[in-house]
Amino acid sequence: MTDPLRAAGAVVWRGDQHDPEVAVIHRPAYDDWTFPKGKLKSGEHVIAGGLREVREETGLTVLLGRALPPVHYMSADRLKRVDYWVARAVADAGFEPGDEVDELRWLPVAEAKRLLTWEWDKGLLRALHVAPLDTQPLVLARHSSAGSRSEWQGDDAARPIDSDGISQAANLATALPAYRPDLLISSPSSRCVQTLEPYAAAIGAPDGEPAEIRVEPLLSEEGQDPRKTPALVRGLPAPAAVCSHGKVLPGLIEALSGKRVHLRKGTFAVLHRAGGRVVSVERYPT
Repeated sequence: MTDPLRAAGAVVWRGDQHDPEVAVIHRPAYDDWTFPKGKLKSGEHVIAGGLREVREETGLTVLLGRALPPVHYMSADRLKRVDYWVARAVADAGFEPGDEVDELRWLPVAEAKRLLTWEWDKGLLRALHVAPLDTQPLVLARHSSAGSRSEWQGDDAARPIDSDGISQAANLATALPAYRPDLLISSPSSRCVQTLEPYAAAIGAPDGEPAEIRVEPLLSEEGQDPRKTPALVRGLPAPAAVCSHGKVLPGLIEALSGKRVHLRKGTFAVLHRAGGRVVSVERYPT
């Protein structure tokens, strides 16, 4: 079976989360009103693609909230999947009309629903208020690929990520800007610290120094504690990104959210919090 075409976009909102305005665009080639979205580039992470398409079509920089149901439809006799998120506008470089998008309107939800061309877009609006719009993200990442534990000679804490792991860490660095974590915390193991390093370098100081990655023994395999480790992470100010191990993260996520989520090497979960509780848990590959 042929893999579906992949695209990504967002329902961008501003103002009061209980009575927001949403951004709706007009595409002259289709003469339709829809939400900003577009095809992924080859090898592009779906989250990075969503950020890019929203920025290119609207001039907006956004902070991703919880995921909305993906949309599937046929395009040129091939199935197409579009991943969407709730997204809060945090910066505006200014909308510039072009051949692909010639108009942008900010509308209350009821007006947007009347204007939208496609029924699946109206479905996204219906899903908008099933949970709070304004959430704070907590990213929990399992370290990138680091070869075989049995083949590594020496202290396992010093085992580095391998070539696949380097690619995974680089991909993670393209996805994390969606959540803007400025607090980075890692298990002391080299493979965990290295997983966060590309993002730390990307958000570093103007003098070229990378952002600090705080090392926390309670996130290690040996140092984890079923009471203290969740308490540590639960108390982190958001947004934050945490990197740990496969033997730590499922129990940690369950303690924080009530959901058991398994993460393979190089994958990450995003926990969206509002009012002191987790309202959404998502899992992504790198």
